[in-house]
Parts: sequence; C-alpha cells; structure tokens
Amino acid sequence: MKNKKCVVMFSGGLDSRLALKIMQEQGFEAIALFFKLPFGTSCCDEKDVLNFLQGVRFKIFDCTRGKLLQEYLKVVKKATYGRGAGVNPCIDCRIFMLKKAKQFADRNKIDLIVTGEVVGERPMSQMKNKMDLIEEKSGLKGRLLRPLSAKLLPETEAEMKGFVVREELFDINGRRRDKQIEFARKFGIKYPHPAGGCLLCEKNLKKRFKYLLGRGINKDEIKLIGIGRHFVIDECWIVLGRNESENKIIELIGKRYVLFIPKFPGPSAVVLDKCKKQIIGKIGKLIKAYSKEGSLEEREKFERFRL
Repeated sequence: MKNKKCVVMFSGGLDSRLALKIMQEQGFEAIALFFKLPFGTSCCDEKDVLNFLQGVRFKIFDCTRGKLLQEYLKVVKKATYGRGAGVNPCIDCRIFMLKKAKQFADRNKIDLIVTGEVVGERPMSQMKNKMDLIEEKSGLKGRLLRPLSAKLLPETEAEMKGFVVREELFDINGRRRDKQIEFARKFGIKYPHPAGGCLLCEKNLKKRFKYLLGRGINKDEIKLIGIGRHFVIDECWIVLGRNESENKIIELIGKRYVLFIPKFPGPSAVVLDKCKKQIIGKIGKLIKAYSKEGSLEEREKFERFRL
C-alpha cells in the first residue's frame, strides 16, 4: 500500500529510535512527536533529537510553558491512576501524551500511533495490564502499535488489515536491552546511553514537589526544582546554590525575584515569594551557615525548614 503514514512517539532513546526505524522498514512515512516535559524524561536533549530526525517530519509538544504546561501540571496534581515512589503519575502522564498524539493524528487523518514501549521494561507504566489501560483511556484501542513487543500483544487494526506485517515485528519482554542493542547494530542506529530521568520519580524530592505543586509554580521556577538547597521560612520559598554553576542559575532566574549575593565566598540565594522585612536577617544567617564560614551547629538550626 502506498502513502502509508503513522505517528511515532519519539523520546530520543533507543526504543523509540528502533520503533521509528521499524515503521520506515515497513514502508511507512513516520511522523515523530517529541514531548518536551518540564521535569525531564527525555533520554537526550532537543539538539540530539533534531539531529537524529533529519529528513523525518516531526512535531515538538513544548510542555514547559504556556497552556501545555498548565495542562501537564493538572495531570501531575491529579494522578488518577496512582503514583510511583516519588510523585510520578506515570500512567496519567502517558495517557496525557497519547491523547495529544491522537488529536494530532486525527487532524492529519492518520490511523496508526506507534510507541517504543516494551512489555515489562518499566514497572509502573509498561506492565501488560497497565499498557492495556493506557491504550483504552487514551482512546486508541486497536490503533496503538508497540512494534518491539507486538507479538506479545493483541493485533492492531493495521495488522489485521495487512498494512503492518506482524511477522516482521518483535516479542521483546523485560528490562534487559540485549535485543534492542542487537537491532540497533543491524540498523546502524546510534543512540544515547540512559541519563537523567524524570525528577517526579525522585523519592527524595517528594516533599518538595508536594509543597510546590500546592503552592503553584511557573516555567522559570521549575528550573530550580532539581538544584540547590530549598527552605521554607516564614512562608517564603528560598533556594541556595550548592556550587558555582548552581549559583549562576539562581542569579539568572533571581533577577526577576529577590536575589541575595554574598560579598564573602558563599551560596547565592533567591526568595521566590513576597520577601518580608523580618526574613532578610534570617536569609543572611542562612547564607552564612552554608558558606565556608558556617558551622555544623548553624546549619542544624535551619534543617527543620528544609524542603
């Protein structure tokens, strides 16, 4: 069949690169959808994604700002289908992205949506029963193809109609990536090593996220979540840098807030709520406590305010 088209959910990682290649091998024009999320998850940066996608049609969904950010934050807060060890609503997140992909596909009269998901690879969102749930709730029953594990899953409409050759799909299961690496060599695909990840999954950030999601957070403040030391003093959210690179980020973002840069060697600090007069002296003591001049005793006084 000529002019076959599909939409591929493209994170930039090995699995999504293989899924894209598999569909091209089956004669499809694959249109890649890349979701830029505020708290991470992409396996590589946007530049690397664009380099790989040269010659491929693609669309970027930027969920780090504007309307998409607000929609995404609502998904994170609600978490209809549960959370992981952190505040990560992996199933809800997946449904959110697939619904956006469905809207794009429907507008462009494309029936088939493809992902690089592997049965059993991720404990929360890629167990078989959860994959079935995600397919149903995203409104993609029969339209969602996972070529790396397709032989372990029910046939899609595209397979039943002969548009996709099921015999040329795969039955990968579990967290080992030996088969994917083998296929990458076969296709001559270069891929990034897994790095970073979603901050929402970080157990040690659970308290911080709960507070900030309740408080409300904007596109600039999100950049601070994964860096620095965080405190809430007199209902003010304060972030201190831990090193020179973090100080630079804080100083850049802090221009729009209340910024403290010590004259002695120590951390820069930004106050992200209305700065009350009585807190200024406390911030000076906080900065000193976490500078080279500070003592363990001074730091311990502020630990109860840590976020």
